[in-house]
Amino acid sequence: MDRRSWSAAMLGAAALPRWIAAAADAPRILRVALEVAETTFDPVGVADLYSAMVTAHIFEAPYTYDPLALPVKPRPLTATGMPEVSADFRVWTVRIRPGIFFADDPAFEGRPRELVAQDYVYSFKRFFDPATRSPGYSTYLEEGVIGVDALRQKALATNKPFEYDTEVEGVRALDRYTLQFRLAAPRPRFLYTLCDSSNLGAVAREVVRRYGDDLGAHPVGTGPYRLKFWRRSSFIALERNPGFREMRYDGEPAPGDTVAEGWLARFKGRRLPLNDGVEISVIEEGQPRWLSFVTGQVDLLRVPPEFTEFATPNGRLAPSLAKRGVSSRRYVNPDYTMTWFNMEDPVVGGYTPEKVALRRAISLAYNVEREIQGARRGQAVRAQAAMPPGTYGHDPAYRSENSEYDPARAKALLDLFGYVDRDGDGWRELPDGRPLVLQMATQISYIERQFDETWQKSLAAVGLRIRFNPAQWPENFKAARAGRLQMWSLASTSAQPDAQQALEYMYGPAIGEGNLARFKLPAFDAIYRRLLLLPDGPERARLFIEASKLVLAYMPYRIQVHRVYTDVTQPWISGYRWPLFRREVWQYVDVDVAMRERMTHS
Repeated sequence: MDRRSWSAAMLGAAALPRWIAAAADAPRILRVALEVAETTFDPVGVADLYSAMVTAHIFEAPYTYDPLALPVKPRPLTATGMPEVSADFRVWTVRIRPGIFFADDPAFEGRPRELVAQDYVYSFKRFFDPATRSPGYSTYLEEGVIGVDALRQKALATNKPFEYDTEVEGVRALDRYTLQFRLAAPRPRFLYTLCDSSNLGAVAREVVRRYGDDLGAHPVGTGPYRLKFWRRSSFIALERNPGFREMRYDGEPAPGDTVAEGWLARFKGRRLPLNDGVEISVIEEGQPRWLSFVTGQVDLLRVPPEFTEFATPNGRLAPSLAKRGVSSRRYVNPDYTMTWFNMEDPVVGGYTPEKVALRRAISLAYNVEREIQGARRGQAVRAQAAMPPGTYGHDPAYRSENSEYDPARAKALLDLFGYVDRDGDGWRELPDGRPLVLQMATQISYIERQFDETWQKSLAAVGLRIRFNPAQWPENFKAARAGRLQMWSLASTSAQPDAQQALEYMYGPAIGEGNLARFKLPAFDAIYRRLLLLPDGPERARLFIEASKLVLAYMPYRIQVHRVYTDVTQPWISGYRWPLFRREVWQYVDVDVAMRERMTHS
């Protein structure tokens, strides 16, 4: 020991800096950053990843996925065991574990409120209530739950409130703790629906009555956290739910997954959540988001693409970060990015040959490789279709024209269908001679400006003019649902290990909800419904390709890339790995507060 160390050891904590003495008693708060603002914390209103990440930690569905298993494996969450399923996949019976309680809230008037099967019945019906305007309505409609949509249609026809107390055959509480779904047709993968806590987490009717239209700011669930503070589009604080039941860390790592095996050995049997709360900062720009990690203000981060070369040059963790004990993980996310065209727009919409030609020409003109190497810094792969990597339906060997970049063909198509420059100003006009100016919604951030620049250069090269209309993501999403945007780019991350969900963006009955392009093609809709019915196998795999070919032919979406992510975690963090197909992860992450204080103050 040198003299300084010896003195500190002999004098004890009283001689240490205050931050060291306080660290032992400090709450273990996990600090994270989101790149896009949330929209709401009412499960029926959630349609974006960022809000879903929060609601999945407050509410609970009957099932979830094992936190350590890869490939993913469903397991009970509030259920006592796996569901009882009829041989034809039409009847699903779930038994809810007694003794689970909602977080305390004034809506319960000081009394403990136990979770019962009827809460799931009520929560499911809320997706069908016209008053909620749920973007998830079409998703749950297609599950074919018998009788519940009839209540919706009655409410619409009579202009009266939705009849929650009217029992229907399709979703019932057989007794206090037994929930049953009866479906009009086989749904072999209905279990995946029952695993989504972000949407299908139980909501108590008393809470909805108390808060009404402001319910999105008052989420009350049975999960490990509750909302402590919310400054919209800026900061969210979750705190440990003091009434959360006794749940212990456990999992089934795949053989050879040494990281997960190590976490299991370390945390098995510890009570969840492992930390005391989560602080979530919305930081839309990549540079301050990256600096928040470098300076230790956030504990884990998805590296912004523009900083990948600093974090992992040549695919290896930067020596400066490795020296600090930072760890990293690189993977292809189960997602796809897209630019959609409003099929009801008078300029880019429609199904006639000249309208299809315009969209196909725009697609051929877009230089997706420039996007990958420029804005994304090589952190993406070209997408051949909408099916995300890692989901059933994605074929790594499949190749399509979707990823082609061919400005010469784009020009030829435009010329052939009368999109030509008549006045010599360098820009093409519509076939009737009127000006042709494309309008694309966008967000205000550095990386979005890079995407916009790629679009502008790509289209200018074939004589097409485009204007960009910036707004915050929630405002663009609201306008998109209402059909007020002409073009917009966004991404979809799969919430289940099946690609069916990705195709909902093109499904006619989902217009105004998942289907923001407002695309309606009977042939596609028929394939979509057939995919719901079939068990996994060669016929179902073939239909995914057939559906993709129809999307390519009409081009309501320009499918662009699957993103490659690099996650970095601070040395004081243990147990974090971005989960595939589930949103719940924060409760499995431990924080060494003493190490964080020591390293960030040194």
